[in-house]
Amino acid sequence: MIRTPWRRREPLDHEELARLLPGPGDPELPQDRLTMLEEHLMNEIQQHQARQQMELRQFPVFSPPPPVVERRSRRKVALIGAAMAVAVLAGVVGVGRLGLGQEGGAQALVPAPVVRVVPGTTQGLGGAVDRISAAAGKEALLEPGPGQFIYVKSQVSWLSLEHNVSTGEEKTWVQKLHPREVWMSPDGRKGWLIEAGNGTTSKEGMDLDSDIEPHLSAPSYDYLKALPADPDALLKKIYAETGELGNGRNQEAFTAIGDLVAEQLMPAQLTAALYRAAAKIPGVVLVDEAKDAVGRHGIAIARVDEEAGERTEWIFDAKSYDYLGARTVQIREADGIAAGTVTARTAITQRAVVDEMKALPGTGKA
Repeated sequence: MIRTPWRRREPLDHEELARLLPGPGDPELPQDRLTMLEEHLMNEIQQHQARQQMELRQFPVFSPPPPVVERRSRRKVALIGAAMAVAVLAGVVGVGRLGLGQEGGAQALVPAPVVRVVPGTTQGLGGAVDRISAAAGKEALLEPGPGQFIYVKSQVSWLSLEHNVSTGEEKTWVQKLHPREVWMSPDGRKGWLIEAGNGTTSKEGMDLDSDIEPHLSAPSYDYLKALPADPDALLKKIYAETGELGNGRNQEAFTAIGDLVAEQLMPAQLTAALYRAAAKIPGVVLVDEAKDAVGRHGIAIARVDEEAGERTEWIFDAKSYDYLGARTVQIREADGIAAGTVTARTAITQRAVVDEMKALPGTGKA
């Protein structure tokens, strides 16, 4: 049944209505009240992030906490939701100005970089993947023994948004580039994370201990070592375990491989096989020019997430073909984010095996 909306037949007397209604309140909260609300919310945010980090081992270490299935949203959920809550409470816009997390408290936000979107192509993809795989297969990496830990250090920056609740206008920010350090035991049971610049941890860090059995989305070195170093067998397994998630089986397979190679240590032959498996995924292209988080230039193996309108790029040195890092670039406007905006960027600066949790390479000390 079609309903006809009720309409007032007589003109509305605005003056009479204004007389009957109470006067508008002051949209500005007193500064002491605003400060109290922000402090309370910050406490809630930190507790929420701590709970999320305890679940982090269910996903690859570079993946954010798992409140949603769609990978694009994981890193943004806690930050945007919390900051938006402050904006609503205060009646003002506030993600960038509020700043969540630096030194375990407030993160520094800066305007998101915007780059020219270099077209991707399948021309030369096979040859580039062959060279990347060959370089990975020859890489001499230490194998962690019992009681030792895998150490990965990187520079990272993730997306944040500012939303004006009055006008609906959004502005894109990113976290200031900051260090991230991770220690992982070979069996995946013990771990430690320091990422104060994201508000994830204090300067001292937090444990990533887990009793979850390692699997593809939460791998350990021992788990990865047991995987077949055959590209077809790997891709079949990846499709089987990720096909029902996120933005389609091909995008999820590409994302899963990217998560595995980003912040892990694994046998060289397996790394090479993963790159060859990625090249078999429809939509994967070669990008001739890309830059990691610390400004190192290279080429990229990439794929566009058509649903999100963004392209994830794995960046490799153009001469040595070593893995440098990754970035995500918006290729078309979506969710208020302009085309060319770099919404995530990482750079791996060190991988090593150390003898103790929180020990640094070459020193044996935390």
